[in-house]
Amino acid sequence: MSIPSLKNYPLPGKADFPANKTAWRPDPARAALLIHDMQRYFLAFYGEDSPLAAQLTARVAALRDWADRHGVPVVYTAQPSEQSAADRALLNDMWGPGLTRADPALQAVAPALAPRPQDTVLVKWRYSAFQRSDLQERMRHWGRDQLLICGVYAHIGCMMTAADAFMRDIQAFMVGDAVADFSAEEHQLALQYVATRCGALVSCEELLAGEQRALTRDWLKAQILAVLEDGDESLAGDDNLIDYGLDSLQVMALVAEWSKLGVKVSFEDLARAPSLDGWWALLAPQLAAQE
Repeated sequence: MSIPSLKNYPLPGKADFPANKTAWRPDPARAALLIHDMQRYFLAFYGEDSPLAAQLTARVAALRDWADRHGVPVVYTAQPSEQSAADRALLNDMWGPGLTRADPALQAVAPALAPRPQDTVLVKWRYSAFQRSDLQERMRHWGRDQLLICGVYAHIGCMMTAADAFMRDIQAFMVGDAVADFSAEEHQLALQYVATRCGALVSCEELLAGEQRALTRDWLKAQILAVLEDGDESLAGDDNLIDYGLDSLQVMALVAEWSKLGVKVSFEDLARAPSLDGWWALLAPQLAAQE
């Protein structure tokens, strides 16, 4: 009745996306970014040191940075740790008590994505982020009629939010490689439904295209913090990242993500210099050459 233990699987790339039925294109001047249910409780079902969770978190962090650079409002959903039977209602029949009986600390959003004062956090009561929330009213106030969706789980809350947005005349974009699901098959189901019934698919690569010049030392620090459980803004340049819990799977996930931005660095190179200063020394010459 509860969420099962989830296996890791490779996130799809743009080449794996179904074709969009619409010709919609995301416009930062019209969009809001929804970071959907990226709470420790939901990510924990992938297991400790999950490469999927690390890769997803890094991509969502990159999208949040993109939103900040373009003045795009950032919205979070998060289920409360205390839910009465009346509040939870039919969800009890489908999923059991959920967070109510979990460690209250698991209610928190993944530390690397913790909401900032300027962000909006909505209490999540149902699959759709619009249900029992003022998300639509906020978007109208901001003058936004597009919603970019990332997070978990693709075929449940992310897909239902996209469908609900469509019925409210809001263009929904699922960031197909920045959502995760119970399985690769259910992930693909969500992509197929959104692309052909209620929205459009977009990739991180498309949204971040042409932004290599924004890959600064601050960007690198944000990327590192996105995969560290124990890291925060106080991370110093010469701090050993291994002491903060950095593991080989997280390093490999970063190498894979950076390669898509044209940054070529090996696992071995990063392992020899596990600090912000060490990694910046490796990456800075490449980024300068791209300008």
